[in-house]
Amino acid sequence: MLNVYFLIIFYFFVSSCSNNNNNKLNNYHQLKTQKYIVYNSFPSEYVSPRDIEVWLPADYDNYKSFPVLYMFDGQNIFHGKQGWNNNQYNHGWQVDETLDSLFMAEKVPPMIVVGIFNTGIKRASEYMPAQPREEIEKRIPEAVSWVREGYQKYGITSDDFLKFLVKELKPFIDKNYKTQERQSSTYLAGSSMGGLISAYAICEYPNTFGSVACFSTHWTALNGVFIEYLKNNIPNPSNHKFYFDYGTLGLDSQYETYQIKVDSLMIAKGYEKNKSWLTKKFEGHGHNEKFWRSRFHYPFEFFFNSQE
Repeated sequence: MLNVYFLIIFYFFVSSCSNNNNNKLNNYHQLKTQKYIVYNSFPSEYVSPRDIEVWLPADYDNYKSFPVLYMFDGQNIFHGKQGWNNNQYNHGWQVDETLDSLFMAEKVPPMIVVGIFNTGIKRASEYMPAQPREEIEKRIPEAVSWVREGYQKYGITSDDFLKFLVKELKPFIDKNYKTQERQSSTYLAGSSMGGLISAYAICEYPNTFGSVACFSTHWTALNGVFIEYLKNNIPNPSNHKFYFDYGTLGLDSQYETYQIKVDSLMIAKGYEKNKSWLTKKFEGHGHNEKFWRSRFHYPFEFFFNSQE
């Protein structure tokens, strides 16, 4: 039986997303209620158990149904200084606060967010795309020792991880919450290796996921091997949207060359910039939650504004 606990947070919501909405938002002092539901050690036939945290927006009971955002590295995305790798930037993405602000500014509808915790030592194995398999097998022996040893010990299990997401977790969420089950209302987001698995998920399950936000995508994994897969597997642009971004500091400084290749693939596939695909470069941004938090609003403004 799932171990579940609830966190109900009462807070005053005072925010502003743009100058045009300052008066409206500054006058908004209504007491709001959010719910965080945590499922400890959510079971799976495909992967190791892990915690799942579901965020229900304010006024959940007053709406018939909601789009759903599935996010990887779920222990990072909501609360204060909580983070999975215990570095100085673990302030959390504060996704709940950003989405509430966007909703109040009438830029996005209210959404349910599902945070999927990683399992630490197996994170790279679960988040590394399993295709193109033959080329991956060639490149693993050439990888740096800690990467090579990790993949040799745990394998690359992203296909099983996506089965867990699509065949177990999403059906559970759809059954127990007021979701909009359709593909166009199902979103994915992640950073670094979480960006890779997000892109892989929408390519492998294009009928399940409609839009994906990939922050600081770790294209350099196994020397960019995943880009070879993308050449033949990017889904139809008529009913999918992609957001990519990257900074210029630290790990992010390595991504631009790869991102340019991916952008060329998007154009060749028929994606239109600012309509079905968007890539943004952020000068002076590094590879951590501090910067991803500051950029989180961009893809969702893009996803919903480009529907008009």
